[in-house]
Amino acid sequence: MVDAHRTFVIVGGGLAGAKAAETLRAEGFTGRVILIGDERDHPYERPPLSKGYLNGKEERDSAFVHEPAWYAQHDIELHLGQPVTAVDREARSVRLGDGTTVNYDKLLLATGSEPRRLDIPGTDLAGVHHLRRLAHADRLRQTLAGLGRDNGHLVIAGAGWIGLEVAAAARGYGAEVTVVEPEPTPLHQVIGPELGQLFTDLHREHGVRFHFGARLTEIIGQDGMVLAARTDDGEEHPAHAVLAAIGAAPRTGLAEAAGLALVDRAHGGGIAVDASLRTSDPDIHAVGDVAAVHHPLLDLRLRVEHWANALNGGPAAARAMLGQDVSYDRIPYFFSDQYDLGMEYSGWAPPGSYDQVVLRGDVGKRQFIAFWLKDRKVLAGMNVNVWDVTEDIQGLIRTGKPVDTDALANPATALSAVSPAP
Repeated sequence: MVDAHRTFVIVGGGLAGAKAAETLRAEGFTGRVILIGDERDHPYERPPLSKGYLNGKEERDSAFVHEPAWYAQHDIELHLGQPVTAVDREARSVRLGDGTTVNYDKLLLATGSEPRRLDIPGTDLAGVHHLRRLAHADRLRQTLAGLGRDNGHLVIAGAGWIGLEVAAAARGYGAEVTVVEPEPTPLHQVIGPELGQLFTDLHREHGVRFHFGARLTEIIGQDGMVLAARTDDGEEHPAHAVLAAIGAAPRTGLAEAAGLALVDRAHGGGIAVDASLRTSDPDIHAVGDVAAVHHPLLDLRLRVEHWANALNGGPAAARAMLGQDVSYDRIPYFFSDQYDLGMEYSGWAPPGSYDQVVLRGDVGKRQFIAFWLKDRKVLAGMNVNVWDVTEDIQGLIRTGKPVDTDALANPATALSAVSPAP
């Protein structure tokens, strides 16, 4: 029986919002749980959009967090295809796009992020794509299959995770692929130049062409269709479709209009939250891509746009909303699958934060672990085609102590046995 005297509202129908709703019920909350999403699809996970579903190896339903019937079975009130247009903190209510007002006792903002747009001529052409939503993946999957049948060309702006995963999917369909990237290597701002070349070589072996040190300046079309893409160094690449994969921006509009504290874009943007995922308003929490969390272990503010953050952050936020003592200190984690390469990355080590990269295993065979260190302390680790080591890698990060780098590089020494530096 639902107790209508308490109402928790979740804005955002992605993985974080769905897991928060699930956790509220699992923790015994008997009040109303209202989950509002601006998409018509039930809450879904995003990795299949650039991996299994996009490449044709998984069905569309594989992306959904729960079966559709699960929500009614657990007394979760769904409002799908319905945007929230305003938050009234004084009245403790949200207004929906149809003018309906919903009151809350606690509010969770899980509004996610949106793809950054190319600000160049030609982006209104029919063959220009973004990839963030399931509907985007539906359209892009059909496009890639068509390009493969017709020997068509895809130009991708951006060599980040999304760009590379879509490149791999496109080659799987047989499409011709050119990736345009302003940095000298793929993933330059994530894993640095030391490991970026690995992904250059991987994709070139599978027929992908890279154009580094350049940006798109124009998409050329005729009769509404894409014909080519030009770059700022004067090159012109044939194209029948273009994917903009130049990053994502947190959807902070509701929070900003409501007067919640935000983080400056230069520092990652997002809604500022403490370790319990609470915003500057004690009755409002935020989680997932949109939340810039003060990480208690790393002692810095992080905004992480990856699946694991939504998976683990949603339950943490739900428990905090219930008044439990929560300190969200999960080590950032993400994974990627490209051709026959699978990898997992744990930690936080952007270029400039580390002074050493230690490699363990056979890089040539793409079976190794890379560690990023500062003063011999492990900041991050990436295991490539090496499995069941995430817990050990994250353990090394959590210790925060200098390690013996010779032992760290030696595959004969178990990671769990790597000792502090002498």
